[in-house]
Amino acid sequence: MDPIIVISILGGLILLLLFIGTPVKPIRMIGQGVIKILIGALFLFFLNAFGNQFGIYVPINLITASVSGILGIPGLFALVAIQTWVV
Repeated sequence: MDPIIVISILGGLILLLLFIGTPVKPIRMIGQGVIKILIGALFLFFLNAFGNQFGIYVPINLITASVSGILGIPGLFALVAIQTWVV
């Protein structure tokens, strides 16, 4: 596509959202999901930093960060168990 068409479509969408308004609930849910994934990545970072002494390492990617962010500490323990015994 031509860059001018893409920019004009994005500009039109921005103007449409300015006049109509954004749906609040879906944006709030997406924001909460992103926050949980970031917290999960932070959990994994600390697990890898302190678990390195015991030979525990869980890679930080979108799937593992989502599991540890949504499920919390039990999800983190589940990832450690999966990494230790399954993989």
